[in-house]
Amino acid sequence: MSSSTCSTTCGPERPCPKPRPPNSRSRPNTRPDLVDGHLVRAVVDVNVLISAALSARGPSAEILRNNRDGAFEMVVSELLIAELTRALAYPKLRKRIPAEKAAAFVSWVRDHATLAEDPPDPAPVRSPDPDDDYLLALAIARRAFLVTGDQHPLSLREDLPILTPAEFVAKLRENG
Repeated sequence: MSSSTCSTTCGPERPCPKPRPPNSRSRPNTRPDLVDGHLVRAVVDVNVLISAALSARGPSAEILRNNRDGAFEMVVSELLIAELTRALAYPKLRKRIPAEKAAAFVSWVRDHATLAEDPPDPAPVRSPDPDDDYLLALAIARRAFLVTGDQHPLSLREDLPILTPAEFVAKLRENG
């Protein structure tokens, strides 16, 4: 058998395709879970971050532990950090998360995430809540999952890779 044909894999007389270098792709990769050598990338919505700040249990807290342990790349922007800071200052949250702990949490998120520029262009898909559009634009621009508990962006999950916290934790376990 010549070196240009394979036996059982390609058929006895069919030439085998040339091997590609390990990281080469024939077309651009748009799947978030395969960007940057299999590292999952995600934009984590403020509602998920606040859930994690309020309780060390549940999928939201598990997401932050996974991020801390390097299981995925969390992507934030200045708009997301500003929304998180503003939300943590709401009186009903301030009763449960004192100002110094809120500031420390925002610093932790900033330190454990990749800070990306807010996309200048709006997302091609719009949320029923316009306040969520920047998250969609950020996730699309960074080729990332959007992880949220908010029903408005979740209603777009047929068009975009949008997951609930529990679904994202399951995705991380699949990749782990």
